[in-house]
Amino acid sequence: MKILRLLCLSFLCAFAIPRAQAATDRVSTQFTPDDRVEGPDFEMSTETAYLLGWIGNPNSYEVGAQFITARWRIPPSFREGWLRGYNQFYVLGMAEPVFRGPENYYFGISVGMRYVFVQPGSPFAFYLSSGVGLGWIDSHSNQAGAQGQDFTFNILSAAGISYKISERWQATAGVLYQHLSNAGQTDPNSSLNLLGPQIGVTYSY
Repeated sequence: MKILRLLCLSFLCAFAIPRAQAATDRVSTQFTPDDRVEGPDFEMSTETAYLLGWIGNPNSYEVGAQFITARWRIPPSFREGWLRGYNQFYVLGMAEPVFRGPENYYFGISVGMRYVFVQPGSPFAFYLSSGVGLGWIDSHSNQAGAQGQDFTFNILSAAGISYKISERWQATAGVLYQHLSNAGQTDPNSSLNLLGPQIGVTYSY
C-alpha cells in the first residue's frame, strides 16, 4: 500500500509541476506597460496635420501636411522628478498641399529635438518637440501676403501625447505650429504662421 501511495504521489508531482511552469510562462508573455524611461533606440513615424493661417498674413491659409520622421534616442535620460523621460534627435521630410492660399504646395526638411515625458507603468507619454529646416514653395511674389521666393526656411514646434498600443506601435495626437519665412531675402518678406491638430503612428525598432 505504501508503494502504491508513493507511486500516486510521484505521478501527481510529475503532472502538476509542468502545468504550474506552463501557467507561469503564459503569464510572463502577457503585455504589461513598462516604464519606457529609456525609450527606443530608433523609431519611424508618419504624421498628418491640418493647419490654418494664424497671425501676420492677410490670406486665410489652409494647408495639409504629411511628415515622415526618423528619431534616435540620445542622452541624457532622467529617472526622477517631473523631467522623468528621454531625449530624441529627429530628421523629417514634409509634403504640404496648400488648399487655400496663393501657393499650391510646399516641400521641405527639418531637424530638431524631441523630449518624451514618461511615468512608471503608464501606456501614455507626453512629448514636446522643436526644429528648423528649409524647403521650396511655388511662390507668387506678385500677390499680397504670398511668399516672396521659392526657397524658404521653416520652424516646427509640437506638443502632444502618445499611447503605447503594443511593444512596437504607438499612436500620437497633438498640436503643431509651423512658421515659413525667407529670412528677409526679399522685400516685402511675407512670413506664414500655421497652427493645427496633428495625428500619427510610430513604429519602434
